[in-house]
Amino acid sequence: MKKILLLPGDGIGPEIVGEAVKVLSYLRDNRGLDIQMEEAPIGGSAIDACGQPLPEETLEKAREADAILLGAVGGPQWESLPIERRPEKGLLGLRSALGFFANLRPALLYPQLVEASTLRPEVVSGLDLLIVRELTGGIYFGHPRGVHVREDGQRVGVNTLIYTESEIRRIGRMAFEIARKRNRRVCSVDKANVLECTELWREEMTNLASRYEDVELTHLYVDNAAMQLIRAPKQFDVMVTTNLFGDILSDAAAMLTGSIGMLPSASLDELGKGLYEPIHGSAPDIAGKNLANPLATILSVAMMLRYTFEDSATADRIEQAVGQVLDRGLRTADILSPGKRQVGTREMGDAVLAALERLDTE
Repeated sequence: MKKILLLPGDGIGPEIVGEAVKVLSYLRDNRGLDIQMEEAPIGGSAIDACGQPLPEETLEKAREADAILLGAVGGPQWESLPIERRPEKGLLGLRSALGFFANLRPALLYPQLVEASTLRPEVVSGLDLLIVRELTGGIYFGHPRGVHVREDGQRVGVNTLIYTESEIRRIGRMAFEIARKRNRRVCSVDKANVLECTELWREEMTNLASRYEDVELTHLYVDNAAMQLIRAPKQFDVMVTTNLFGDILSDAAAMLTGSIGMLPSASLDELGKGLYEPIHGSAPDIAGKNLANPLATILSVAMMLRYTFEDSATADRIEQAVGQVLDRGLRTADILSPGKRQVGTREMGDAVLAALERLDTE
């Protein structure tokens, strides 16, 4: 039996995770998915309950689980806390403690949502790219860091960008292996013209490419990569980059698809154990209003089945069910367009569940 730890978190997190649980429960009760689900606090909800964003009990449950499904963390009520106690530190701590070094963020545009993108249809139609972001190194974790006062009395903020060659090779291998299952093209994104750390990144990616002669490797500076994502996004298959650059580029790529509310993500360790979550935030302004889009969280379940449980057939089925719901013209507010019917969080989750049931009777 596989153990799944549910971390609903803050804001809209409990609502969207609730809809994903409907899907998991259906698969358990009707499709023989051998799983056990357990819930724990993280982020702001954990601060309120336990005084810290990542309680030790949550971390222990995460270590014991085969996969983790996260909603979202953060909210304005915790922004005044010291940075080391804010909700986001719970997520960063979880990633670091469990070695989730590879973040996979697909940017896949469903044909039914072409009109929801802010770019012209001919630019984005057929978009299907994957950003592989290094997740446990780089400037988010490097030392020294902090704010101090210099001898001249000025306050100075310091963060350190650092990567070892082994960290670069590890994320590079992940990108090349995934590219072999796609269209065999990897674009490595760096800033090697001004940052020595990413000069090493480019050197190691180039060296690694010699072991993957069936995969084409190209390089782009991050500023050019950002421009190319908007100008001609379909030129990319797999992009691999640092923690900071991947954080920024994946959100830019998300908007190509019409809404950040449509995109799942996976964070994997070296053995395939994963933390799965939508890439959007906690959206506290709409929390509890039945307005959030649960599709990214449901699609995160599909990624869980594909990458950790190695059940691509069921993953495909979930994605097919989402496509059928979109075919029916159902939309949450973030992807609503003229002529489509707006539904709420619960109604969208129910519609996906009904589509799964129909697929099982065909």
